[in-house]
This record gives sequence, C-alpha cells and structure tokens, in this order.
Amino acid sequence: MSNPIFTAALAQMDIHIGCPGRNLERMLSVLQVAAVNDARLVIFPECALAGYCFESLEEARKFAEPIPGPSTAQFAETCQKLGIHVMYGLLEADGSRVFNACALVGPNGLVGSYRKIHLPHLGVDRFTTPGDRPFRVYDIGIARVGMHICYDGAFPEAARVMALDGADMIALPTNWPPGSECTATYVINARALENNVYFLAVNRVGTERGFRFIGHSKACKPDGSPICEALHEREEVLYAEIDVALARSKRLVRVPDKHIIDRFKDRRPEMYGRIVDRQERSSRAAE
Repeated sequence: MSNPIFTAALAQMDIHIGCPGRNLERMLSVLQVAAVNDARLVIFPECALAGYCFESLEEARKFAEPIPGPSTAQFAETCQKLGIHVMYGLLEADGSRVFNACALVGPNGLVGSYRKIHLPHLGVDRFTTPGDRPFRVYDIGIARVGMHICYDGAFPEAARVMALDGADMIALPTNWPPGSECTATYVINARALENNVYFLAVNRVGTERGFRFIGHSKACKPDGSPICEALHEREEVLYAEIDVALARSKRLVRVPDKHIIDRFKDRRPEMYGRIVDRQERSSRAAE
C-alpha cells in the first residue's frame, strides 16, 4: 500500500436512547454529507445506534444486535455506494451476553469489530460483559486502523498495543460526561504523541436520562497537536486530514546526530513487567 493522504470525518451528534432506527437514519444521512466532503472514513460515537444510559441488562438487550447484523448490512450497502468506511458504536448481542461494541464497515461489508474491555460503573457498562477479544488493527487500504471505546482511553496500554501492531490511526468512539474534560483536553493529545499515531476521539452531545454529554471531539496528529476539535456541546461533523506517512515515520530527527527521538526503538520492555502484574499495588506495599 502506498502512503496516502485522506480525510476522516468525526461525527459529533446527539443520540436517542432506544431508537436504533432513528439513530441509524441520522448516521446514514451524515455519511452522505461526509462523502460529498471527500471523507473516506466516518467515525460515530460510542453506542451511537442504541443509546447508553440503560437501567438494566434486560432493557439494553432489546436494542442489541449481532455483528454482523442488520445495521452492518445497511451500512455496507451505503458504504459500497459511496466508496467509504464507517466506524460506529452499538450494543452487540452474542447469545445471552451483551457487549458495548463498535463495528468497522466498508464497501465490501464488515471489516472488523471490537468489544469494550475496560468498563466503568456508568450507564449500560454496569451490565455489559467485559470485552473478551484482544485489541486488533485493521487494514482498510487507506490506513491501518485500531479501535477502542471511551474508558479504554484511560489505559495507555490499549493504544500502545495497537501502535505496536502497526496502527496508523487509533479511534476512540466515546460518551464523555462531565468530569471527562481533562481527558478531552490533554489525554487525546498524549495518546497521539506517545505512540506517534493519529488519534481521533468522537464524543456525543445532548442529555440522556439525566446525564449530559460534553462533546469536545478531537483529532490529533502524531506529534500530539490538534488537527480539529469541537470546543462546544453542539452537533458538528469535523474533518481531519490524515497523512499516513507521518504516522509510519517513528524516527524523528530534530537535529541530525544531536536530537533524535524514536519512542518505539527506545522502549525498554524488560523494565515494564509491573504493568502486567495483576497483584494490587496496595497489597504489595503492605508487605
């Protein structure tokens, strides 16, 4: 694959809980607009299809669907017509289990999916099953893309794994409520910088069952600087130019022979064992 430059769209939108048909119609409409604006990939928020603030597993299960399923089939049809890819959040039904998931769909159908691994005590995540599949990177032709969801972004290991597996761009469909302002302001930039990847966080807006969502969607370059961001809580589609070559050039020569940064080559994995130690720090400190 050559190293292309393409446009990604971040669809910051309101979502109506328990109305997947209505939400899907809105998303398909956004795809049409984004395609007119030359976007090749469109990213929607976490749980964009079903909504988030469910009060029980039984309630949430009514709006969950398998992957592949009805919505991935409908998106595939539109993606084929438009020559575009889409990533969106939904509730995935798998037997008796329900996962907070996102799907990646393109002109040839379902490319891949992800199940949220880190679950906060909030909204539907109080009832969903923790993700049981490892992080993966998907090659969609124009870029290699990694997916995770909302609270996953608080764990730097998640993005690092995908970056090590060759991601050019990592997407974070999210539902940030109040209290997430520092994540929106600082963490997204840090994840891009520390992994030398494009990082795109796509939040929702509006209020759902007493919870307000803060917007502030953002795309950052591999050096951590913002490309575009929504500094408000209104619906908006942001557009980010992605130059894959920048993400693949991990060796940054700032002053020849005097200042060279390579955050992958300079890693010391043999010193990081504590990160994957399951024992709690507090119990070890008490020894």
